[in-house]
Amino acid sequence: MDLFPHSYFTLIALLLFTPTGVVAATFTFVNRCDYTVWPGILANAGSPPLDSTGFELPKLTSRTFQPPTGWSGRFWARTSCNFDGSGSGSCLTGDCGSGQLECNGAGAAPPVTLAEFTLGTIGQDFYDVSLVDGYNLPMIVEGSGGSGSCASTGCTSDLNLQCPAELKAEGGGACKSACEAFGSPEYCCSGAYSSPGTCRPSIYSEMFKTACPKSYSYAYDDATSTFTCSGADYTITFCPSSPSQKSSRDPNPMTPTTPQGSGIGTEGTGVYTGNVGTDPGIGYSGTGSGDAMLADGSYLAGLAMGDSYRTSTFSSSLFYFSSILIILIFI
Repeated sequence: MDLFPHSYFTLIALLLFTPTGVVAATFTFVNRCDYTVWPGILANAGSPPLDSTGFELPKLTSRTFQPPTGWSGRFWARTSCNFDGSGSGSCLTGDCGSGQLECNGAGAAPPVTLAEFTLGTIGQDFYDVSLVDGYNLPMIVEGSGGSGSCASTGCTSDLNLQCPAELKAEGGGACKSACEAFGSPEYCCSGAYSSPGTCRPSIYSEMFKTACPKSYSYAYDDATSTFTCSGADYTITFCPSSPSQKSSRDPNPMTPTTPQGSGIGTEGTGVYTGNVGTDPGIGYSGTGSGDAMLADGSYLAGLAMGDSYRTSTFSSSLFYFSSILIILIFI
């Protein structure tokens, strides 16, 4: 009789190569504006909604969500909102048209600054900050604890102060894209201009790109605007006071490849984490995972504990697999 039947080898291979214990990313929203914002969340088709699709985020506070593996969708900030006690109301910019605090599957009305994510099930995460639908406030995205380039991206400039008269939204709280303002195919990359070869940057998109060189300025602005990272947690900061030290030294991204994987895990959780400090250069924000936000917006992962939750989970899984392997050998 064989000491190691074929079924044993199959079982061992499954145990060793199944990604048991993999910890999903977290999204932490931080509001450094001097006013309240109301973030909106829209999951892409095939991705489940997070614990909230729209919520209030007072100034100098944060909130964290844990999305399922493979999640994809977009985030934005609504401004100048008025909601009553039942959650009914609307916003001046970024309104999702639901008439409620929760967006309930509805997207943002332009002009609005967008953060877009596609999380990998095993491979890379893809993310960007887009001005293709216009601009309403500064926003940056920063990754921590991941591998790869993991560059920060976003727009720290106040484009509302630089916005040409023809692009200014009513009320002056946002700046339209040329597509929204004029509706012509050459600005919207539609019709005869629906390919990278025919749709070129306009004087308006170049204005956005000069002010925010890492953000999407028009539909085919991929090469300098899409970023990748693996296994990171992400912080989305509204109204950052200035580019963090990490942002200033990050290289430009390389041309992106197709996102890998589309698996869907269990629904994540959302947790309020309280004040982030009154000094815009210092604030701290707990995430429930032993990480502390530093002055440069990055994270210092559990040095006092000697390890991070991700590493602890991996170590526990490795011990578990090793124990099973030893038991099977001596059966």
